Amino acid sequence: MRFKGLLLFTALMAPAGLAIAQTGVPAAKPAQATTPVAPPVAAPVPPPPPPAVWTPLDANQLLMAIMTSAKEGLDPRDYDTAGLISAMSAGDPILLSAAATERFNALSNDLALGRVKRADRQNWFVPDPDLDAAKQDTLLRAALAQHRVGEALTGLLPTHPQYAALRHALEVTPKGETDKINRIRLNMDRWRWLPRDLGERYIIVNVPAYTAALVENGQTVSRHRAVAGAIKTQTPQLMAVATGVILNPWWEVPPSITKEVAGKPGYVSLKGPDGKILRWRQPPGPRNALGQIKFVMYNPHNIYLHDTTAKTLFDAKSRAYSHGCIRTEHILLLAEKLLGEGTYAPAADGTVPAAWTPERIKETVASQKTVQANFPKPLPVYIVYMSSAALQDGSIKDYADIYKKDGKVIAALNNAPKTPQAKTPDKVASR
Repeated sequence: MRFKGLLLFTALMAPAGLAIAQTGVPAAKPAQATTPVAPPVAAPVPPPPPPAVWTPLDANQLLMAIMTSAKEGLDPRDYDTAGLISAMSAGDPILLSAAATERFNALSNDLALGRVKRADRQNWFVPDPDLDAAKQDTLLRAALAQHRVGEALTGLLPTHPQYAALRHALEVTPKGETDKINRIRLNMDRWRWLPRDLGERYIIVNVPAYTAALVENGQTVSRHRAVAGAIKTQTPQLMAVATGVILNPWWEVPPSITKEVAGKPGYVSLKGPDGKILRWRQPPGPRNALGQIKFVMYNPHNIYLHDTTAKTLFDAKSRAYSHGCIRTEHILLLAEKLLGEGTYAPAADGTVPAAWTPERIKETVASQKTVQANFPKPLPVYIVYMSSAALQDGSIKDYADIYKKDGKVIAALNNAPKTPQAKTPDKVASR
């Protein structure tokens, strides 16, 4: 009786839900234990390939390539020829292979990507996919298998005619003209910073020369005068893909000069939801700083080619006046050529977009409506800083070093770390 009374008291004192569960609803079954799923077994990492094996014949080809690297504006002493000769004389295949591979990696690195490291190039943002650790290893093993080490190394050099012209100029320049030699070597290295293959069709802007050129199949199709960034707003060296143009563009005023235009006639403020001014813009029109057209070429630096209303600047000898972009003379004619080449791909509904004829471009510009026109064939734009160009007779045309880059880059070229201290393959792709 006492036990029954205790049960009754407990039921009365319990919460209603608990009482119902105890009196009318069967208790839930305990969850069954699940069998733990074993994590997937990672595929075994393949072991690294065995070290490349060099023969004395292959090593001798490498030695000759190092000794003749002076023709490419490099210093053979940077690759420790004495150390390689010592390894060749030791009669130890393991020692020879290690020493030769180290120097092959160092020399191939410099021939394909340039001797001066990216950190010393000053505002350099051009990707160079010519060589990385995997490509370098493949190149080395193929060269050893075919016993063509010398050919493998020379195959890394730039193919642009200007590089060959600079090499010839270096060869005919008297040894005592140190400054001229250094300037040639510097600009040869700058060509090595670029991809070996620039493409069948591209635009190249040379900042010190104040020019923009359209190149097709190695031939300059058109050359345009250009205005580059001022000393305080220097134009960086970069590569971007031009996909089209904007006719009658708006000018988004850079934050650096917002105070100069804020509130002035001819500028429009863009406000946020809270009513605060986000930035200032200049609408299309005869006074727009971008003129009638600008190229669409996305890059994180917001640098592009565009028209200008200040066309008299194209007649000046020194033309470093812009905020970083490239003002291009006769850019409308350049755009007409690029818009008119090739056929447009059909749209999703099967219709083919209307061609951008010169007449249609002129009509659109006259309308003052902002319209984007895409190129049938996008093309890369390279903005570079070549302070010397070589002519066919071996003479050199020097341009003013407007941003004072040359001295620092020459110092880096002449004082780069010597092999074999830091030229390891895993660092190739960092250039």
